[in-house]
Amino acid sequence: MARPRRRSSGAKHVVAEEQDSSPSRYIARISTETGRELHDGIEPRELLVHAHRDNHPVEVAAQFLASRLIQLTGREVAVRRGLRLLNQAAAQVADLAGAAVGSDALARAAKRLVGVTARDHTFQFRETSHLSESEVRRRIEVLQRDARAALKARGSHPRLRVLLTGATGFLGKEILFQAATDRRIEEIVAVLRPETLRDPVSKEVVRVLSPAERGALLLKRLHLPKAQQRKFRFVGGDIEQPDLGIAPEELDKLRGTLTHVIHCAASVSFDDSYENSFRANVTGARNALAFALLLQQSPGSPFVQHIAIETSYIHGRTKASFASEEQLSFPRHFYNNYYELTKAMASIETDRFMIEHGLRVAQLLPSIVIGDSRTGNNRGDTKVVNAPINAFGRAQEALARDGQTAAERARGWAVALVAQGFPGDPSAELNLVPVDRVVAGILASLTVPEAIGIRIHLATDNRIRSQEMLRMCREELGVAVRLTDPTIYRNLTLPLVRATLEKLGEPKLANALEKLGSIFGGYSEWGQPIHKVGNDVRILGLPLRRPNSDHAFRMLCRHNRFVQEYGKVRDPDEIARRERLWDALCTELELETGHEVGAIEPGEFRALVHEKLDVVDFVRRPPRLPVRSHRGRRGARG
Repeated sequence: MARPRRRSSGAKHVVAEEQDSSPSRYIARISTETGRELHDGIEPRELLVHAHRDNHPVEVAAQFLASRLIQLTGREVAVRRGLRLLNQAAAQVADLAGAAVGSDALARAAKRLVGVTARDHTFQFRETSHLSESEVRRRIEVLQRDARAALKARGSHPRLRVLLTGATGFLGKEILFQAATDRRIEEIVAVLRPETLRDPVSKEVVRVLSPAERGALLLKRLHLPKAQQRKFRFVGGDIEQPDLGIAPEELDKLRGTLTHVIHCAASVSFDDSYENSFRANVTGARNALAFALLLQQSPGSPFVQHIAIETSYIHGRTKASFASEEQLSFPRHFYNNYYELTKAMASIETDRFMIEHGLRVAQLLPSIVIGDSRTGNNRGDTKVVNAPINAFGRAQEALARDGQTAAERARGWAVALVAQGFPGDPSAELNLVPVDRVVAGILASLTVPEAIGIRIHLATDNRIRSQEMLRMCREELGVAVRLTDPTIYRNLTLPLVRATLEKLGEPKLANALEKLGSIFGGYSEWGQPIHKVGNDVRILGLPLRRPNSDHAFRMLCRHNRFVQEYGKVRDPDEIARRERLWDALCTELELETGHEVGAIEPGEFRALVHEKLDVVDFVRRPPRLPVRSHRGRRGARG
């Protein structure tokens, strides 16, 4: 058992631990025959869907055929039932074959050969607590009451002081931006590590930016007025360290002033290793929870509550069933990646701190976060949905490039041919939520004690299908993207595509498409989870009308095309300049057309952009002066 490590502050409550990173800490293997726990170790890979499907050709073929049958018949439930019956029949045949020769080993080998998925065990999360449901509810009510009292004690103008982790990330930047004009917030203290700048060629260290210097650059790129910048302070720290790595003298100041902790630092690399994901998402979450509990238990502390930012995909592969906000159970169809798995583990840690140690904490669960709902602005982010859009755009540019030789044109055609395949089932639905909606929910939760003890999906109820995304890519980017079966894509197409692109001298594009496969290989298959929503409106008070997913995705495409130039513009200062201009341009187009900018027809939008913007240098064109007639000029003189 891991030995606890005492905090430097000498606190007598929960202490940070040298954590056991084994999945067995959170998950139990249960025998399907006895219902008892099997105490053999659990390997992280066992908990991913690809470990069970992709290693067996029959499983891959079954997934592909099931997808085609659903497309032909539209009867997903019937196809699922048929697969289960075939699976059961194959298992019975294997058992009969084994019984005929008196060999259980033969029966097991036969099942593996035909791809039977029945196992002698299942997985389930360990119970957070052995308390009764009524006792858990009573404790949560007490926590809500105490938070309400702490908030009320601050008066009608609470003047909140918030500690934020992950300020340099996609969500963190938007939190800073919205907090700047939030009158409830008196101060944001952001925890940052120093940043080492290296020469791009020699890789030698050029400069080390302090947390304060990094923070100043952040605020500059957000274009905040000086008066608003005074609301922010940046301190050194590291979420992977006890006390978040904050110096003792700084920690003493924070104990008596902080009202909230918002923990949104995380690793969102879907292809990262288990060890890296665990360290960032679980160890980091536990350190943040322990830090918040230290604040709550400090004498005279004004602490109100901790806000844990998780993901709605902690529910894993639920195969088209509803993923409830309140419940967390191990998914029958496993997890897509270690990001989902470790975020689920972090959610379990959050429950433990709340129930066992009395931490006042709310859990907010965004779905797939994209750029601003109106403009698509993403402050330079090139991950998740931005990655395939940029890859498609670069492939199209290679195909359409002027002034090429016949050989170069042939090469461009070959690049586009292999690069413009998207791993997606036409029926797959992706839950895309704009970053401004997510951060509005995060900031709303600061003064809603009723959010304590409740998981709240920051997601949408108007999901977007893969085929709709590809249609918009054709309209907005001119890219003729083809849908390919995700299972076949991962196991057959992607290795061939990568090898081909590397031979064609496109290693960066090959790497981008490999990341595309790791990101969307699971999220674009048929049978995606349907995230229940409602607490975002009912509890947090967000607007009932959630952002239009079609408009938001269109603006993502338009932003990446014109502002990011498909990921080629990487300088943060230049991105900040362009996004400010893009925001003003979008507002101007809305006023001129009388439509939301995402609703403007693609051809008209492009014409308006080229009329008003020099897209090469990304600067405004001078306004065209009206041409007066000869008669009009004479009349003016007369």
